Formats: sequence, C-alpha cells, structure tokens
Amino acid sequence: MFFKPFVPLILVLHFMGAACQSTKKAINWFPCTQNGSLPLTCGTLRVPLDYTNTAFNATLELQLVKVNAVRQPSKGSILFNPGGPGEGGRELIAGAYAHALLAATGGIYDIIGFDPRGTSNTIPFSCYTDTITRAIATLKYSLFLNSSDTAIGQSWAAMTALGQSCFENARDVGELIGTGFVARDMMQIVDALDEDGLLRYWGFSYGTALGVTVAAMFPDRIDKVVLDGCINPHDYYAGIDVEQATGSDAAFDGFFTGCVAHPGTCNLAQDADTAEELKARFYNLLYTLKYQPFVAGSDALTQIFDYNAVKSAVSNAIYNPTLWPMLATGLHGLLTENITAVLALVPFVKSRQTLPTIYPNYGPESLLGIRAGDVSLRSNSLTYLSPLLQQFYTKSQLFGDYLPIPALAYAQWPFKAKGSYTGDFHVKTKNPILFVGSEVDPITPLVSARNASAGFEGSVVLQHCGYGHTSLAQPSVCTAKAIRAYFVNGTLPAPGTKCEPSVDLFSDRTIDQAFAPIANYSKRALQDDDNKALMSAMAQLNARIPRHTLPF
Repeated sequence: MFFKPFVPLILVLHFMGAACQSTKKAINWFPCTQNGSLPLTCGTLRVPLDYTNTAFNATLELQLVKVNAVRQPSKGSILFNPGGPGEGGRELIAGAYAHALLAATGGIYDIIGFDPRGTSNTIPFSCYTDTITRAIATLKYSLFLNSSDTAIGQSWAAMTALGQSCFENARDVGELIGTGFVARDMMQIVDALDEDGLLRYWGFSYGTALGVTVAAMFPDRIDKVVLDGCINPHDYYAGIDVEQATGSDAAFDGFFTGCVAHPGTCNLAQDADTAEELKARFYNLLYTLKYQPFVAGSDALTQIFDYNAVKSAVSNAIYNPTLWPMLATGLHGLLTENITAVLALVPFVKSRQTLPTIYPNYGPESLLGIRAGDVSLRSNSLTYLSPLLQQFYTKSQLFGDYLPIPALAYAQWPFKAKGSYTGDFHVKTKNPILFVGSEVDPITPLVSARNASAGFEGSVVLQHCGYGHTSLAQPSVCTAKAIRAYFVNGTLPAPGTKCEPSVDLFSDRTIDQAFAPIANYSKRALQDDDNKALMSAMAQLNARIPRHTLPF
C-alpha cells in the first residue's frame, strides 16, 4: 500500500500554541506511488478536533490524496465523497478511479479525496474490541423485521446492546464524528488549498447530505457542487426518512419488467409469462423460504438461502442494474431448484454470519456512528416507534422491513454529535447547486432531490431517467455531459431537463462493448467531446460507489 503510515488518533492529537493559532494552516503534501500514468500526491492537514470547544486546542490529522488536473494550470480542486457514510475518500481516488473522475469533470481540476471522521484512520469508530466479539454480537441482529414474529423485539434488544457497547468502547470519539464537523473540516481543506476560497464538490448518496449541510453552513463559499442520489436533509436529520423508500418497489418492478422484455438475457423470464406473475412467484418463494430454507451446499455461511439471505441478495443487487442478470439467474435457480444457478446469489448475500468478514477491520458501526449521532430521534420505547415502522411497511413491500432498522438504533443511541447543523435548508448559495435525481432509484428517490433542491435558490434538478442508485447505475451520455458542462463552465441544465440512459436493462451489450471506452484519458481524449470516454468514466465510478446504506 502506497499511503504513508499513520499512527492512531490518540497519538496525533497536538496542542496548538498562540503562535500556531495565528498562522494559516497548510497541507503537508508529499508524493505517493504512481497510479498508472497519473502521479498521486498525499497530504495531511491538522484541523480542530472539537470545533465547539475553543479552549481545547487538540487537533486531528486529516489524510488526503490528490490527482492533478490533466490540463495545467489547474482551475482549482474538487473534493469528492462517495457516500456511506463510512466510506473513506482516499482509496477511491488512489485506485483505478482517478482517471474516471478526471474525465467526468473535464480534466481541468485537481481531484481530492479525504477520509471523513469516523472512516478509515480518521477517528475510526468501532464498538467492539475484536472481531470475535463483533461476530458474536452480530448473531443477535435481524436483517429484516418481517423475517420472524420475534424479529422486531430481537432487533430492538440488539440495538440496545449495541448502543451500550458503543458507549463503552467509543465514548471518547462518539460525539466528534458528525456531519457538522466534517463540513467544517471540508472548509478547512478549502482554506488550506489557498485557491479562491470556494468549495467545489461532488457527492453521492450520504455525500449529498454532507453537501447540503456544508452549503447551508457556508452559502457564500459555494462554487460548483453536484449532489447525485439525494437524501432529503429534513428527514435525514430527523431520523425518520420514510421518503427514501418511495422508489424501492418501482425499482423492483423494473427488474421484472426488464426481465420479461429481454428473455434472451434473463433466464428468470422462463418462469412466468408476465412481470406481475414473476413478482408474485418471487414473494411466494420468499414466504416459503421463511419456513423452509433452501440448502445449496455444505457451507452454512453462504449456501443456506432463507428469507434473510434471499431478501438481502435482492436488496443489494437492486441498487445496480448491471447486477440484475446475475440476480435473475439466482432467483431462477431457486424457483427451479437448480443449485448451480442459485449460487449466483452468493456475492449479494449479506447474512448475520458473514458480517464480520465483510467488515473485518472496524466493523459496520462507522456508518451508524455518523448517522445516529446526527439525527434527533430518541426514545426508550419500542412502542413509540410502531407508527414509524408501519409507515415503512406501507411505503414499500421490498424495503419496508429493511430501512427502519437503523431507527431502532437511533432511538437508543448514546451520543449526540457535537456541532450539528441546526438551521434550515432554505439558502441562497453564492453559485447554484446541481442536484441529480434518478427516476427509479430504490433508496434515494427523485422526490428527495426535488425536496432538497426546493430550499436552495437557483438550484436545478437534473432528472436522470434510469434505474438504480445514483445516475451512475444506468449511465447516460446526456447526464454525464450535463455534469461535465457544469463543472467546466458552470452551465446548469434547463429546469425540467430529462436524460435517458444510454444502456438498456438486461442489454446483451456491456458498456465496454457499446462504447469501446478509451483506456488512457489523455489530454486529447479529455479535450474531445468524447461520449465513449464519458461513459467509461461513469461505468468505472458505478463499480465503486458504495451501495449499502444500512449498518447491518
């Protein structure tokens, strides 16, 4: 690994004297290992550990990575957040995705990734002392509240125990990893870059909640901000985001409709004549598996397919249409009892037993630590939450027993993030924001983009008419061009603009085949209005943007 090693948080806390406080902080940049043809630069920046306690001068060392603009001189820097929360930003930039980000933004900006608080080495948030303890605790979780008659009570109790464990093991940092502090960290980075003092930013999923927060807190310092896969900020901070389930069932309906329309690439179409029949067969199968799981092999961790396993496979794959053919193969295998075909579901299954292998280092608690600290929902009564659970059940057949689980933890969470944004989201920013909403997004629906945009004067919602989570899931040349034009010259699409996807559902042509992507994003490729380069860029980013929005 090419990153400079960093010591744990407790060893990077420094106390600033008066002389340091009066001196503008700078980023300590140093070269990293090359990323293909792109040289990377790593950096560190000290920021206040606690912005609410001016008497406490401890600092936190943020870790950054930068890839320079293809065209020089650079017009500035774009900060990037892939979502989560819980995802660090450095690994994505440092991996094979720097080329894609440069192509998608015109190649005229430096791209900077950083690890927000609670992620990677930046105040890692862990509620357990070791993976064995985590594995034992994880067995108490119910992944879906309708998986049994006792799942709700069991989940409530498990969240009670989780909160207690987090308080015991993370009490020193539990109040320091909220979105409000991360927003302030971002502006510290902007200041230290010593450019024009304005924020340029591209955020996905949770990154949109971070984006609207920093825009509301620092409206006069916003240059170009793109928010894709939008969370309703009002519901997010309240902890009652029922709206997020708005498009879940429509996305799953699209899976069945697309399958029936493309029987040559969707063998699940053999199992029924219409999309409605396929959907009915699936839910009948799911009910059966609740009481009679299907055994596809001797490995109990991955090859026993019960209600939880199959529904988690569907819930994970539905985010990304490129995964739908494999999902269809697995479901066809269950309906026909074809063990070989069933095993196609294994990559999508997230079970209680496999969680410790999915999160081997610091567990899934970072996502919950950030979100739960942000939200205001608190109660010591499961009965109090019953109406909220019912709203989720009514909203979505697919996700109705999946999405409310975090609320059980929010209600009992032992920490409230310091420095939380408490204002409204009715703001005029220095420059208008571009919101991107997918027409059939299973987790961040188009209505949330519109509701978020409604409070930001002059902002525009670009309607991406595709399936999946964020506009990257079913890419569009039209959408990609609109985003690039906004970053390059500040041009917003006209209100009401709709962009159709450039790749069909269950298409027998991959994006690579359809657009013959350019492997090397040279200056010439970036200067050309090259659809193939853009589509390849979006496809690469789609492969990396995190899909999981729940901590379990």
